Formats: sequence, C-alpha cells, structure tokens
Amino acid sequence: MLRCCRAVIAAGCAPGSLRRHRGLAMAKSKFEYVRDFEADDTVLPNCWIVVRLDGRNFHRFSEQHEFKKPNDDRALHLMTKCAQTVMQELEDIAIAYGQSDEYSFVFKKNSRWFKRRASKFMTHVVSQFSSSYVFYWKDYFKDQQLLYPPGFDGRIVLYPSNQNLKDYLSWRQADCHINNLYNTVFWMLVQRSGLTPVQAQERLRGTLAGDKNEILFSEFNINYNNEPLMYRKGTVLIWQKVNEVITKKVKLPKEEEEKEVEVTRTKTKVVPLHCDIIGDQFWEEYPEILAEGS
Repeated sequence: MLRCCRAVIAAGCAPGSLRRHRGLAMAKSKFEYVRDFEADDTVLPNCWIVVRLDGRNFHRFSEQHEFKKPNDDRALHLMTKCAQTVMQELEDIAIAYGQSDEYSFVFKKNSRWFKRRASKFMTHVVSQFSSSYVFYWKDYFKDQQLLYPPGFDGRIVLYPSNQNLKDYLSWRQADCHINNLYNTVFWMLVQRSGLTPVQAQERLRGTLAGDKNEILFSEFNINYNNEPLMYRKGTVLIWQKVNEVITKKVKLPKEEEEKEVEVTRTKTKVVPLHCDIIGDQFWEEYPEILAEGS
C-alpha cells in the first residue's frame, strides 16, 4: 500500500486524487466479503409499489397528547402535511391516500427510483414522514407540547394491475368509513350519554351500519351523511397544475425605478381532495394517475 501511494505521488497526482486512489484500494480490502450477506430486495417490474405506514401505539399517543374525539382536525391536517412533504421529495409517487393515523403512497409502475429496492422505498417514506411529523407539529398543535417522538412502521405491497390498485385504495376508503361511523357513535355515547367506554362497546356490539346511523339520528340528531367528507372519505393526494399569483419587481422600459407587478405562473403541486374513490367517477376525472407513461 505504501509503495502504491508513493508511486501515485511520484506520478504527480494531486492530494485529492491520492485520497480517491486510497479509497479504491480500501474498497478491495479483505473485509469486503461481508457485502455478500446483503439480501437482494428488488421488487418485481411493472407493478404498482404501495408503501403503507401506520402510527405505532397511536391510541396511547393520541391520549397523551389530548386529541379530540372522534376526530381531531389538527392531527388529520398534520398527517396530510407530512404526506405532502413525502410526495414533494419523492416525485415518483402517483397518488396517496390517508385516514386516521395511516397513509398509503403509490409509486408508479415504471418507477426506477432506488433501483426498485423495497427497503429503500420503505425507509425513505417512513423516515421523511416521521421527521416531518415532528418538524411541523408546532404548526398544528400550537398549545400542545410534543411529549415524546411518535413512531411509524411501514410495509410494501405490490399490485400488478390497475384494478388491483383501485381495489386496494377502495378497501382503505371503505375501512375509513367503517371505523369513522363506529367511532362517531361510540364517542357520542360516551361524551353525551355518559356511558363508560365498556358500556358503549356493549351497546354497539352486533350493530350494523343502519343501526349506528339510527342511533346518531334518533338520539343525537346527527345525520351521518352531513359529517365532514374528510372524516367519512379520508384524504386523497394527487398532482395538479395550479395557477399561482406572485409579486415580483421588474424594471419597465423608460422607468428609472423597479416596480412590483403581479405575475401568474403555473406550478404542479400536491393537492388534497376529500372525495369518493371507490366509484368510477374519480378515475375518469383523473385518468393520468393510472396512465403508463405518467
């Protein structure tokens, strides 16, 4: 090694070149065999890559941080902000869907990001989301201190066809509806009827959706269909071109001083929607999401 370095110096190489030469030499060290233990986790080609993350022990986290029940707008908007941040950092995400303490991110079928390594997709999404949750916490929970770091876990599922993907997203939205209807009735029974959580659970045992709607309407004068769409449908994130009006200083002809003028520019942004994605209307309105070359 010493003889090799002297030869490089004698050849007139710069110090930076010397460091690079030594780095290449080290890369061929006797320890390099440990790389053989790394597993190949490249995902299949031509498949939608879905990364779904969930809050870890978020029932306890929401109680410790005094989340409003059954829905806390602050928490839901914070989740969406974090998801938007993930999409802006990883532009190969075609669509995302979130509800409660979970978000699903759909990478394009033809994505070549991270050489399609599953571990890279998952760790990038989860780490970006988790750090964003802590970073933006104060913007949404102004009077509530973050008592301890939140945790999120992730998983990856591949879907080979467009219909498989649409069915997956429909499943998550149906889950949102089922959970939110139950939680809305449950917390009305606890907060307004004075039942204990155990009594409320017993009251709702074996009830169907129609029964829960009837309880809400007859006992609390609540029409569930009038509840905010964000609660009932969750949040869909898509890319859209939007017009932004900005003010900039320009120097006009025959003018000595710069003047402020308004300029309209088109920008592609991550836009949240609260709508039905189970039916065909959404996919007919935004066909570019499933387009192969998008």
